[in-house]
Amino acid sequence: MDPEVSLLLQCPWGGLPEEQVRAELRPAYDRRPLPGGDKAIQTVWENRLQAQPWLFDAPKFRLHSATLAPTGSPGPRLLLQLGLTSYRDFLGTNWASSAAWLRQKGAADWGDRQAYLADPLGVGAALTTADDYFVFLRRSQQVAEAPGLVDVPGGHPEPQALCPGNSPRHEDLPEDLVVRELFSSVLQEICDEVNLPLLTLSQPLLLGFACNETSAGRASAEFYVQCSLTSEQVRKHYLNGGPEAHESTGIIFVETQSIERLQEAEIWAELCPSAKGAVLLYSQVRGSVPRPPALSPQL
Repeated sequence: MDPEVSLLLQCPWGGLPEEQVRAELRPAYDRRPLPGGDKAIQTVWENRLQAQPWLFDAPKFRLHSATLAPTGSPGPRLLLQLGLTSYRDFLGTNWASSAAWLRQKGAADWGDRQAYLADPLGVGAALTTADDYFVFLRRSQQVAEAPGLVDVPGGHPEPQALCPGNSPRHEDLPEDLVVRELFSSVLQEICDEVNLPLLTLSQPLLLGFACNETSAGRASAEFYVQCSLTSEQVRKHYLNGGPEAHESTGIIFVETQSIERLQEAEIWAELCPSAKGAVLLYSQVRGSVPRPPALSPQL
């Protein structure tokens, strides 16, 4: 396994649809206040704003745990325990110079290495085209995380999408709508970043959760989404630009039959951890017997 990424949970073969996922949103699943108080988080945030004034804070969902029910159990197969956090807290914990110490302290104090970390839940898309290509994007140098690296389309589910104009509270967010936001957000990210029409995208199937070990184990939900357009049609839509076109500088296509052995290709070193997680989960949940790959990406 690549040291930059670990797999937190792998869904059953094929992936899970929305109706097989349930969420519990509780204050008990929020991060713990830092030892000595949270003033250090504000200091980190102020310093980052001086260097990158375009950053903005926003509420996020925090993944506390994900648990699969045994095969044959009644009801949804996957339970997500979620809290609330923010992008500011993410930069002040997961990305802070003290992140490794916070993980050690969390293990010692709470039996949980992530207890003091914001851990905002991300989403990523293993997006394939009608002619069997896997879609990657080259990240802009202006983004806060992994500038210049290769990623899959993705972002975050947004608590504010469920209560626009208000500061979201746990009790304001119906748990069924939280799951819907988790699944719909990955489609929205594809539309915004790749500029694809929503009607060309299949309903997402959850592949599992991957942890970015370069940001202290922050988790991302990785989904499989199929597009009804060919790679050339997708390229044309991308080049026309979408609402978040500024976040990337190019689109890359790799044959899906090559994905299971992508770690052997030169492009693997250019993938950011979230993209590696999407590739690994796609290979394990939707992959097949390895075939001789054509590993050269189509640029």
